[in-house]
Amino acid sequence: MRFAKGMLLSVLATMTTFGVHMAMAAVTKAGFGKLPDGRAVDVYTLKNAELEVKVTTYGARIVALETKDRDGKMGDVVLGYNSVEGYTAEGSAKTYFGAIVGRYGNRIRGGKFSIDGQVYQVPVNNNGNALHGGPHGFDDQLWTGKEIPDGVEMTLVSKDGDMGFPGTLTVHVRYTLVGAAVHIHYSATTDKATVTNITNHSYFNLAGDGSGTILDEVLTLNAAGYTPVDAGLIPVGGVQPVAGTPFDFNKPTRIGERIGAANDQLKIAGGYDHNWVLNGKNGELKVAAKVVDPKSGRVLTVSTTQPGVQFYSGNFLDGSYAGKAGVKYTKNTGLCLETQHFPDSPNQPDFPSTLLKPGETLNTETVFAFSVQK
Repeated sequence: MRFAKGMLLSVLATMTTFGVHMAMAAVTKAGFGKLPDGRAVDVYTLKNAELEVKVTTYGARIVALETKDRDGKMGDVVLGYNSVEGYTAEGSAKTYFGAIVGRYGNRIRGGKFSIDGQVYQVPVNNNGNALHGGPHGFDDQLWTGKEIPDGVEMTLVSKDGDMGFPGTLTVHVRYTLVGAAVHIHYSATTDKATVTNITNHSYFNLAGDGSGTILDEVLTLNAAGYTPVDAGLIPVGGVQPVAGTPFDFNKPTRIGERIGAANDQLKIAGGYDHNWVLNGKNGELKVAAKVVDPKSGRVLTVSTTQPGVQFYSGNFLDGSYAGKAGVKYTKNTGLCLETQHFPDSPNQPDFPSTLLKPGETLNTETVFAFSVQK
């Protein structure tokens, strides 16, 4: 537990340092383009002395996140586009840049699951499986935005039967700035038993958007185990220890150091695209990951109440799209740290449950805290 406590103290120290003199974040709203059906999309800008974050109502996604490097220079550290048209132009070949994904983030085998003996089918959109809620998940919806103190609240009502999921699910996602940290709070209620797994799918490159690959960034993951996958990237074989494998990031390790190792799991995914089982209790805030960019000095520490994190090394980025800086996003130009319940949990009873019933409220928290290493 020394590792987990040490990292958590680091996060708290960072927050405390900025907390002494941090001011309220300014929140402004502007247009961000139109959807193909003509509906207008807004973008909210949250800004304080340490961060500037832009969140759009299309997919409730983070489209830009500026933070300081070791010299105090601001830089955008997430992948994305300058207007909504960039996101809709991706069509079915989605990257999910910055989006809130759901109703079920990650994969469900065959798109099928059952609740109380009733079988439900979600449209499959990824090698015969359902990914991120199906072809028209939360990333593809127009959310309602509302300014709140230090941030913005995004709300979506997903009707009963939406993408095959049961129950009308009402979701609120709050983005707030606290010093040099972005807090994301998720809440949801339903009028019928359903399954849900909601997360943010930002791609980070701490050297800056369009600056090259993330292979030289140094990663630490607070996890003793992970869930190996089959060819469809569905977990098989339960939880396995990371010790002695390329999946052991308990000590700071350069991402590219073992990504090309002769390992069947790495070959299946073309790199890292797996769920790590976090140390600590489900429902309690703990450090999940830390990323350091030696070049810029930027440091990202991710804390969460969720039981798992999907580390994805941008394996399927293929240069099809150019981002905000006009540079094409090629393989490994961004990394994701998706805090989550485990993939295919509705079909795997040994995994933490993703069942949500009427009268219950889903509440989870994830924090992206930024600092610098001199």
